[in-house]
Amino acid sequence: MSDGASTVRLTVGQALVRFLAAQWSERDGVEQRFFAGCFGIFGHGNVAGVGQALAQAAHADPDELPYYQSRNEQAMVHAAVGFARMRDRLQTFACTTSIGPGATNLVTGAALATINRIPVLLLPGDIFATRVANPVLQELEDPRSYDVSVNDTLRPVSRYWDRINRPEQLVPAALAAMRVLTDPAETGAVTLALPQDVQAESHDWPVEFFARRVWHVARPVPEPAVLDRAVELIRSARRPLLVAGGGVIYSGATQSLADFAAATGVPVAETQAGKGSLTWDHPAAVGAIGATGTTAANELAAQADVVIGVGTRYSDFTTASRSVFANPDVRFVNVNVASFDAAKHAGLAVVADAKAALTALGERLSGWQVDTDYRGRTAELAGNWQRVVDGAYAATAPTNLAQTAVLDAVNEAAGERGVVINAAGSMPGELHKLFRARDPKQYHVEYGYSCMGYEIAAGLGVRMAAPDREVIVLVGDGSYLMLAQEIVTAVQENVKLTIVLVQNHGYASIGSLSESVGSERFATSYRYRNPKTGALDGDVLPVDLAANAASLGADVIRAGSLEELRSALAKAREATRTTLVHVETDPLTGAPDSQAWWDVPVAEVSTLEATQRARAEYDKNKPSQRHYL
Repeated sequence: MSDGASTVRLTVGQALVRFLAAQWSERDGVEQRFFAGCFGIFGHGNVAGVGQALAQAAHADPDELPYYQSRNEQAMVHAAVGFARMRDRLQTFACTTSIGPGATNLVTGAALATINRIPVLLLPGDIFATRVANPVLQELEDPRSYDVSVNDTLRPVSRYWDRINRPEQLVPAALAAMRVLTDPAETGAVTLALPQDVQAESHDWPVEFFARRVWHVARPVPEPAVLDRAVELIRSARRPLLVAGGGVIYSGATQSLADFAAATGVPVAETQAGKGSLTWDHPAAVGAIGATGTTAANELAAQADVVIGVGTRYSDFTTASRSVFANPDVRFVNVNVASFDAAKHAGLAVVADAKAALTALGERLSGWQVDTDYRGRTAELAGNWQRVVDGAYAATAPTNLAQTAVLDAVNEAAGERGVVINAAGSMPGELHKLFRARDPKQYHVEYGYSCMGYEIAAGLGVRMAAPDREVIVLVGDGSYLMLAQEIVTAVQENVKLTIVLVQNHGYASIGSLSESVGSERFATSYRYRNPKTGALDGDVLPVDLAANAASLGADVIRAGSLEELRSALAKAREATRTTLVHVETDPLTGAPDSQAWWDVPVAEVSTLEATQRARAEYDKNKPSQRHYL
């Protein structure tokens, strides 16, 4: 201490760790520590600064900001995102890395966090602020300026970015970082780049900087005049449709949505992030919408005269590349905490919290309902789709298992509260259409960035956030090969996961897309190169991913039939250690068609007949795309 009790002398690293440990969030009167801990990998850029501070803090109180060892910097961000999403963005992790490749490995995770509007704090080490040792190991030398480092690659994928070149800069930067992290409309990745010399530099800090600080997460209410217009527009609708996005779940608005739908009869379709907003068998639920949607939701979307978007950012998959809302007179009422999203499609922007807005709309619409015929049509379409799901779940394949049958077994194994995690490949689309969610937190598919390698790392974060839930990670062989090493962290921390590794020897999703655009599944299978033709169409590669998982510390069960898969999932559920279930599927057996379009441009000229046919189909669909004005 110095200056009596008004200041305390600490390094920048020590001050930052103490500050983070004192940050709390609060919503609806419930408080929680905002940072559940810090993931990290140490190198010369952070070991003597943030690393030393974490070690010192662990001696003082290991529970204030616990440290967790990671194996890959991108994976630690995915784990933080999985945790924060499970906790409705009210808690997250910090992630510390060295300079150089440790820092640039953060970029993919940061982009994923920001695109999905999930808070995570990134603390990459940086080059010397004094420049006395330049060029330091791993420094990118830019002849245009000495003020550029690899951390500048994090600027466009961060919602707030700062470099702490002097100790006293930490105070305003840390407060600004917390403002963004706890703001539902602004949140995403936040980066504080920390020069390695500054991290170890001492400074006299005001003790108030380390006081317990509670950040209130508000529920903005709709502006009365806008609410009036929204109610008027909805009352005028003959065929309204509500599109539930991730904001419904993050807001804790699922019961409000269920009440609104039951009272009004407005059918509810769900985005990827919004799936689980209603239980799958709710009378108003019509399932997934868009390019990976159900025929029920998409038929209603095609006829809808008013679309009520709640907590959605209207991605191209949700709108089927702006073709699914086909009514020429369709109008939008968009409820979102972010004005950027609320204003999309020239909609009536209701800038408000999802729960607050649904409650207000429900009160103002009291007594109003859709026509009985429309309610009946909703039930008919939903029922027809559920029969399609039954058929897909019972599907067989010429070789191995149909992937849809695997998803049925996983859906059953998840029970009432188990969490299913996926991110990339063919499974997100099939899960969106087919998975029968019973709980708002049961469906965890990352489809904003659709990042291969997210699954296992996110599973770690999800289980840390919800240790009382079964966590089932669905991962294809392509994603597994991208980023599987956090199995080691799960084993080390005794965080039990069930990992279902779906092996189809290649990129099944891209193979299907390649075929649809006339590229003939070129280079989408894992095969030896044919010495005669030079093509990758030889025998299957002798890669044993189950053995790889065992080498990382997981228990492994191989399932060759549907009965064996169900038995393996039951054993994995009862296990106390991370268990991987290996199952082979047929990559050519697909899921039911959504009857919707996705705009992936096809070569306008080609010598391949397959491409020519695909272009003709593309030209037929392109006119259905429109601006909503």
